[in-house]
Amino acid sequence: MQKKTSEEGTEEAPIEKIPAANKKAVNFLSLIGTNEIKPCLFEESLIAISENGQTIGKFSVSVKMTCYSLDEWEEEDCYLVHATSKVTIDGVPCTTTITGYVTKRLETVEQHTKESVRFREHPVETRTHLMKRQDQLFVRKAIVERDEEIQVDTFSYKCSQLQGLVSESANLLVLRVMARRQVVPENAVFLSFDTEQHICTSTYNTLGFQKQQVGKEEVDVFVIERAVNSVNDIPLNWQFYFLSDGHLSRRVQVGSPVTMVILQMPILIETDEPDPRPVFGKIPLDWEEDMELYSMFLDRKEELQASHATYVRRHPELTALLADFLQLLLLRKPDDVVTFAAEFFAPFSAQNPPCRSFQSSDKPSPFRSHV
Repeated sequence: MQKKTSEEGTEEAPIEKIPAANKKAVNFLSLIGTNEIKPCLFEESLIAISENGQTIGKFSVSVKMTCYSLDEWEEEDCYLVHATSKVTIDGVPCTTTITGYVTKRLETVEQHTKESVRFREHPVETRTHLMKRQDQLFVRKAIVERDEEIQVDTFSYKCSQLQGLVSESANLLVLRVMARRQVVPENAVFLSFDTEQHICTSTYNTLGFQKQQVGKEEVDVFVIERAVNSVNDIPLNWQFYFLSDGHLSRRVQVGSPVTMVILQMPILIETDEPDPRPVFGKIPLDWEEDMELYSMFLDRKEELQASHATYVRRHPELTALLADFLQLLLLRKPDDVVTFAAEFFAPFSAQNPPCRSFQSSDKPSPFRSHV
């Protein structure tokens, strides 16, 4: 529901039907991974120039990692997006600030927007607050004059209806990803907020590559056009010009007398690509021909022979035991040598009580199968 509060009173009216993003837009957002966003975390600054080329302000954007507290016990890693635009048009200072918390899934959990026009006698400020709680997105928009709220609009949306939503803070991240890819999803329809904070559709289109003079250099820039189709007003259009690493070199809002540009080339961000794993082919090894390996073999052989000889000397009973076994084996000459050996050595097992070997030859042997 939409709720309006003003000096005259309060009234409620149902919100118009919420549009839906298409599958291409939803899939595009879901496939953006943290590895792609990581090189997009940086600060940048542009100047604002008027139609006659005068500097009238500045525009800055910063994106960094932070933790967002969902409640007293739970925190989530997210991106903190902060953008500020300060310009003076016809002697009137105009300021816009956006501070948003965007999850790794590019969902906006909170956003503060403040737009102020400082007329000398009549300053006006618009404050908008978005906050996601559980499965609801709450929006509060207030128009303030002389520190007094003269109109407040509140909205709430079910998050299940907002798949494919790109807020203004998330838009700055999405644009950088598109610029680094140098690809814009074709025929993708996203959701956004219009100036009245109603849900509407938005689209991105590529205008290809163009040349731009930056300082003393002429560079190639990738141009993306964004359109926000307002519910009750004309569409809003912006053109964004990007360097290869996602730095913004120029921003133009269609119909606005202000253009944002950079004065000098920034240090481009390069991503370190991991070196391919080395592949070692199998080399045939003849250890008898390798002097080092053959020497190691002889050393190990002598070491084992010496160890075995020492053990036999320390246990003379081993020689007598083996001699008895071989003598009996040659006398009996059994067909099944393994079973004969098992029966011979069975009395020496610690699990059997001590007894004389073969004293009960008439008893069935556990080592033989009986039918």
